[in-house]
Amino acid sequence: MDFKTKLQNLFIEYVKINTRSDYQFKDKTPTTPGQEVLAHKIVAKLQEIGLDEAYYNEKTGFVIGKLYANTPAVSGIGFIAHLDTADFNAQGVNPQVHPNYDGEKLVLNQAKKIVLDPNEFPDLKKLKGQTLITTDGTSLLGTDDKAGIVAAIGALAYLKQHPEIKHGEIDIGFGPDEEIGLGGKRFDPKDFNVEFAYTLDNGQPGELQYETFNASSAHVEIEGTSVHPGNAYGLLVNAGLIANQFISALPKDQVPEKTQAKEGFILVNNASFSVGHAEIDLIIRDFDWEKFLQKEAFVKELAAKLNREQDHPRILVTLRRQYENIANSVIDHPYVVNLALDAYRNLGLTPKVTPFRGGTDGNFITAKGIPTPNLFNGGGNYHGQYEYITSEQMVLTAQTIVEITKEHVRQTLTTRDERPLA
Repeated sequence: MDFKTKLQNLFIEYVKINTRSDYQFKDKTPTTPGQEVLAHKIVAKLQEIGLDEAYYNEKTGFVIGKLYANTPAVSGIGFIAHLDTADFNAQGVNPQVHPNYDGEKLVLNQAKKIVLDPNEFPDLKKLKGQTLITTDGTSLLGTDDKAGIVAAIGALAYLKQHPEIKHGEIDIGFGPDEEIGLGGKRFDPKDFNVEFAYTLDNGQPGELQYETFNASSAHVEIEGTSVHPGNAYGLLVNAGLIANQFISALPKDQVPEKTQAKEGFILVNNASFSVGHAEIDLIIRDFDWEKFLQKEAFVKELAAKLNREQDHPRILVTLRRQYENIANSVIDHPYVVNLALDAYRNLGLTPKVTPFRGGTDGNFITAKGIPTPNLFNGGGNYHGQYEYITSEQMVLTAQTIVEITKEHVRQTLTTRDERPLA
């Protein structure tokens, strides 16, 4: 069986396992049982490949695999992907394989009239002639991030089969609950013997992200006074109307639908109102640290202003810092970025450094002392029924991992390029 078919078959096996994470079980690791099922399957696969170490860390929920260095003078590299899938139906995933995709519309589900249309999703046109894997229109696929998992496994299997390729230690970590912001927090850096690492979390071939949002969430609780409307004069305080005041006062141009590139935003993510009680959930994002702090301060100051208009403070804001921009640390470690860009060029890929308008496990792992920017896994339309990947793109991701390890050896044993970030 050729390398592409092996990766394709492994991907199809893994996406059929429901690994959707669930924040309501945040005190469990992992939050859902399917993630642990997949984790143990992966450990068995890594042992079959013959890695020097392969184990499941019960405390963190991470699968750890290690291929020891055959060139001791070279520092280790880590590669990270996640076990869980996003908040979309992941039960009964039924992947559809389309060999030699013709670049035209694909009917994913005739009954539901769900069509994957390259006029709507132009990146599909680049995949003509490749083996396209899609959903059947009733679930997500799991490209995010099982494509990253499979590519990393494939890369280590290749390196194991080709001991003539020199490399430092290669560590892989596949963690739970990334989609709900918990996995990377639980990662134990003692599991990795590396200088730096990369996540394999979304993105097109050649893309690299070392800048992410700084992120926090704000939970706003508003206390009203509910009395019978017939006797309400001078007594009733409508929490729903205060909530409306709060939302109306938020910056109207600093919202996701009006921002792009490195522009930040405040998003009303959820809200519930009644006369007696109201709750608002916000997410706050910005690439720039000072602007990020200003947005947090604005939310707190807005609550204070509205509280001063009440008979007593009725609004409570609870801020939770989620993660920090990877660039805050990576800027002092330019080699980790430039190495990946050099490897891209070696493979004939056109490097494209883009800001990542989100976060990855790399945010948390970087904060734990291992600089971890994001590469790509090659898929598209993540988190929904239009999600896809091609077998060729998974092969390319695996080749990129191998090339990064080879380029790291070349530069370490000659002249390591420590030029500033591009």
